[in-house]
Amino acid sequence: MEEIKLREDYIKLGQALKVVNLVDSGVMAKLVIQDGLVTVNGEVETRRGKKLKDGDVVSFQGETIMIKK
Repeated sequence: MEEIKLREDYIKLGQALKVVNLVDSGVMAKLVIQDGLVTVNGEVETRRGKKLKDGDVVSFQGETIMIKK
């Protein structure tokens, strides 16, 4: 499980996928999110700009990201 420590109040979903190197670019993040391949807290999320906050859990291709403050 990867962890992202927030420097601000939130990080956007597309940015989070790039930070932990699950995608190579913003375009790739947009595509996998729009295709319904990413979940946030167990629910499919199709908005690249979804704001992730402390305690959110993102899953993509068997990888899990925990958002921490």
